[in-house]
Amino acid sequence: MPYLEFATASNFSFLRGASHPEELMVQAAAIGLAGLGLCDRNSVAGVVRAHLARREQNLPLIYHPGVRLCFADGTPDVLAFPRDRAGWGRLTRLLTLGNLRGKKGECILTLDDLIAHAFGLEMIVMEASSSLPPARGRSTRETRRVGVSSSEEDPHPNPPPFRGKKEESIGHIIKRLRSAAPGRVRLAASMLHRGHDRARLACLQELARDCGVPLIAINDVHYHHPDRRPLADVLTCIREKVTIDRAGRKLAVNAERHLKPPQEMARLFRDAPEAIEETMRLSEALTFSLDELKYEYPDETLAGFDNAQEALAHLTYEGAARRYPHGLPAKVRASIEHELALIAQLAYAPYFLTVHDIVRFARSQNILCQGRGSAANSTVCFCLGVTEVDPDRADLLFERFISPERREPPDIDVDFEHERREEVIQYIYRKYGRERAGIAATVISYRGRSAIREVGKAFGLSEDVIGALASSIWGAGGDGRADLARAGLDPDSRRVKQISALAREIVGFPRHLSQHVGGFVITRSRLDEVMPIGNGAMPDRTFVEWDKDDLDALGILKIDVLGLGMLSCIRKAFDLMEKHYAFSSPPPRATHACASFYPPPQPSTFQGEGEREAHPRHHPGRRPRRLSHAATRGFARRVPGREPRANDHAAAAEAQELLRSRHRSRHRAARPDPGRHGASLSAPAAGTGNGHLSLEGTRSGAIEDARRAAVPGAGDEDRYRRRRLHA
Repeated sequence: MPYLEFATASNFSFLRGASHPEELMVQAAAIGLAGLGLCDRNSVAGVVRAHLARREQNLPLIYHPGVRLCFADGTPDVLAFPRDRAGWGRLTRLLTLGNLRGKKGECILTLDDLIAHAFGLEMIVMEASSSLPPARGRSTRETRRVGVSSSEEDPHPNPPPFRGKKEESIGHIIKRLRSAAPGRVRLAASMLHRGHDRARLACLQELARDCGVPLIAINDVHYHHPDRRPLADVLTCIREKVTIDRAGRKLAVNAERHLKPPQEMARLFRDAPEAIEETMRLSEALTFSLDELKYEYPDETLAGFDNAQEALAHLTYEGAARRYPHGLPAKVRASIEHELALIAQLAYAPYFLTVHDIVRFARSQNILCQGRGSAANSTVCFCLGVTEVDPDRADLLFERFISPERREPPDIDVDFEHERREEVIQYIYRKYGRERAGIAATVISYRGRSAIREVGKAFGLSEDVIGALASSIWGAGGDGRADLARAGLDPDSRRVKQISALAREIVGFPRHLSQHVGGFVITRSRLDEVMPIGNGAMPDRTFVEWDKDDLDALGILKIDVLGLGMLSCIRKAFDLMEKHYAFSSPPPRATHACASFYPPPQPSTFQGEGEREAHPRHHPGRRPRRLSHAATRGFARRVPGREPRANDHAAAAEAQELLRSRHRSRHRAARPDPGRHGASLSAPAAGTGNGHLSLEGTRSGAIEDARRAAVPGAGDEDRYRRRRLHA
């Protein structure tokens, strides 16, 4: 008898699921399941990964993305699956509604919210609620009244469920849902070896008949294989902030919440075979696939033209006329025609128009911005003012940026002054609305050190032992046994081996969602009908639940609105030039202007790869370096003031003294991790006497002055260390 598991949670049910979505899909195919329904708690963050695993590995599985809805009013959990594309849009709007009510990471929903968005959804009502266990402020009497078990795991045998007021409550909820969604509500039943499964199943069959809904079999899966049960217990301890020795009834009593083959499920439900058959009937009613999510470009930027391609062609040739006032070179004209034809073939014109609109706004507000990356190979981007690489002076390869063979979406990275980037971000929100624009997500995962810290706490290790382990085995490497011994642990101890194995097993598990540094997703229709939107930790920030890899996999474009500290330094340099020398900003490529401002040799700035490069004893083979060892030695001596430096500018001398005081205070504190942030370097070159390295004689020395003037007022030390000076 075929069986499809609908109640499956991945590790994107943060600190609850103990398997990756990909592992669940592969295991489901291996044991012969007809399909899988993935439904994490109030989130669809993992559904794309399961979808890709099925598509890339050609797994013979039916796959249904869904959500386990957990409510704030005590309503039992509900598994919701969209019947079609419209149903998916209502489901993501429901999640957005709950996300925007709470802080980052919270989703506050009620039964009335589900009823209002029930059209197009197939629903499975679970036996209990997992939203508000008694330990978080609810009495046992209250939880029993609404059908909540005394623990989310319900590990201990209790009397058969749904007696008295509890039965009336769950029955009333099911009838309300059935009235809102006739024929699309089911009651879940699971057989998890709790000691009274057959009695529980009989009560559920009776309740389903009274409410007029079918019974459906589930196993409420939290991991793909029973071997993951120890890791699931550790995750429970991390979530509940208790040690494994004191977790008690918070842990499951067995390892039954894993994927089971159809034969085993049929044996468990031999008293209710119709519950197994109902899984296939539900699957036939679900037709939605994530492949149906098609990206729709915004069309506000057409500016009166019939279509986006005409608008882009007009703006491109208009910009070309400004770039080449003495006539458009034949080489550039041919490049424009080639690129426009390829953009039309791939239907990317609206994307270019959106980027142009954002850059236009920044320039109108006197915000410095600059496109970079592979987009610099585009003549169209140069004519639109997004990049500054002149195609008449360089040989550009547009196919490095966009290629019909790769069919990859374009990726234009635009840097803005980091101190004013928020103005650009809020402009995007104002123009498109928060229901149509959001920042992409970033999945924060466990790494070596965070993994051993969390697992060590769950096992009750002391802070000093955890710190020793994190800085040795899971930090800079080590042979394992010797490091364990140095930390005061017995490498042959069963408990120590468990800690080591579980710490390595949890590496790569998602911890939580965060927002991308600046990748925006903008749509023509409602973005919250494509993916859920939630509040960010920063004020006035909202972000979607999918990261850049998920977006790329579904062909959804993002626009990178990034912050660059160097652009803020350049802005301050222009201000200093005007203040001290009445010298306005030089036009692009105006080398004669810089030469008149500073006669040769001119001071310049350049970008270093990290603070490690500035250390006199850094290892030359550690990573590719842009600077000579002699240059970095000179810089490392001059910044702390151990070597004099000639400087005839009063403003720069004052700023330099402030920088030295900041440097002294920094060294009194804990030394920062070298190599993690960019460092601004300057050094003397052969033949120069002003203490700077001359680079082509095209950069103004006021840029260096501005960097030093900006440091004390720029905020914390981390912000300074992130500053980079570009060659």
